[in-house]
Amino acid sequence: MNRQVERAKRTDRIMTCVFYGIAAFFLILLIAFAGKVIIGGILGASPEMFGFSRQGSIGNQLFNTVYLVLTALVCSVPIGVFAGIYLAMYAKKGMLTKFLRICIETLSSLPSIVVGLFGYLVFLVFMGMGKSLLAGALSVSILTLPLITTTTEDAIRGLPAGYFQASMGIGSTKWQAIFHVLLPACIPRIMTGVILAAGRGFGEAAALLYTTGSGSTLRWGNWDVTSPTCPFNLLRPAETLATQIWNLQTNGQDRNLANLASAVLLILVLVFNISANAWSRHINKKNSGEK
Repeated sequence: MNRQVERAKRTDRIMTCVFYGIAAFFLILLIAFAGKVIIGGILGASPEMFGFSRQGSIGNQLFNTVYLVLTALVCSVPIGVFAGIYLAMYAKKGMLTKFLRICIETLSSLPSIVVGLFGYLVFLVFMGMGKSLLAGALSVSILTLPLITTTTEDAIRGLPAGYFQASMGIGSTKWQAIFHVLLPACIPRIMTGVILAAGRGFGEAAALLYTTGSGSTLRWGNWDVTSPTCPFNLLRPAETLATQIWNLQTNGQDRNLANLASAVLLILVLVFNISANAWSRHINKKNSGEK
């Protein structure tokens, strides 16, 4: 008996060391990759590359990237959250629910280029929208919608049954219980889905090549939202950092500019993830009464 206990403890220590070693390896690999991209991109850049000119800089593309991702999240987050609530709280077992789940699973596994082609056919050909930031944002929202839906559904289903039952027991309606009890408790997990969705949007290139166009001629003193040079016009062409990197690399153009765009894109994703996680923890502490 003692030998079996000792053998089990030895095996546990060995496996713990193995898992720590694997985690350390991937952490070092991630730090080395991020460091190489960021340091290499910044060291090879010139001051002009940080400007907002039409060519040879990344300022307009950085703005387009953030603007497009935020627009996509404004479209996909409300729909995804409501869809997750429906599947978790209202959907009954049957063919309709099975069909919806199959659609969500299929949509989540579609390649980006297929979604981009779909966006091109629907938004550009059928709706006549033209290559624009809005068409790209809608395409990205299609890519991110299944992720937010499944995250919301799993978050609600993962809560203890007492959350909902206790709220209903004190006289709340079903909607009040969902919005005032369940959703606040699910915010950290929903934010995880939003972070993953934003990460996909920041790095998306294939779908945007069909829908957003290239080039970014912006006049920062122009606030006429109907003008094609207004930064906030959703119907103008909008090259993002990801599509800029693609164009520069495939055309064999300024490699230093492509490296800088890669570094800025990586920094942007890290900053967004850290900020979103911090906000999620703050909301969670506020809801739980911690200081």
